[in-house]
Amino acid sequence: MITVHYLENSRAQRIIWLLEELGLDYDLKYYERDPQTLLAPESLKAVHPLGKSPVVTAGDVTVAESGAIIEYLIETYGQGRLVPTTPENQRQYHYWLHYAEGSLMPWLVMKLVFNRIPKSPDMPFFLRPVAKVIMDRVQTQFLDPQLSTHLDFIEANLQSQDWFAGDFSAADIQMSFPLEAASNRVDLAAYPQIQAFMKRFQNRPAYQRAISKGGDLEPLD
Repeated sequence: MITVHYLENSRAQRIIWLLEELGLDYDLKYYERDPQTLLAPESLKAVHPLGKSPVVTAGDVTVAESGAIIEYLIETYGQGRLVPTTPENQRQYHYWLHYAEGSLMPWLVMKLVFNRIPKSPDMPFFLRPVAKVIMDRVQTQFLDPQLSTHLDFIEANLQSQDWFAGDFSAADIQMSFPLEAASNRVDLAAYPQIQAFMKRFQNRPAYQRAISKGGDLEPLD
């Protein structure tokens, strides 16, 4: 039996969505974030030394990292589903599967960190205005232009197709989390194709089943 070690409000939502798309049975072991730090509990380190989520276990197999988990599940249980069949779409599939965490998410994580630093309870109150000015300047001059470049790139790729690699695939599942995170940290009004993509995947029955089992996804801001 597949067990998904599921940290609330996290990347793990993609994994149960994939399992729902594949129609596979699985157990869901739920972990709550620390209410102060928002970090995963120490108990996750008993599953994987890094104590991160998602992690999937199946018998004596333990797999961490969203992309690696998706590849493992598709290769082991997919029976050819949710993977493109043409060479060009396969190249796009692998690209977006790795782009999501390798290129896009680091900028979104930095955006989150820079948003939260001035609000930290550990920040002396008299330093908060100064910290906010510095963080805002870094975002305006560095982070935001980088994010705009990435979002422009994604928007352009969705101009001529509904999904990232031809038909709906696991690459779209992988891309869902960073774009939902972006919607909470960046104004997406200028990106109608990204918004339409998000509506399409959020309307999929398997996505809705995943939300009903794992809880609403509310990316941190």
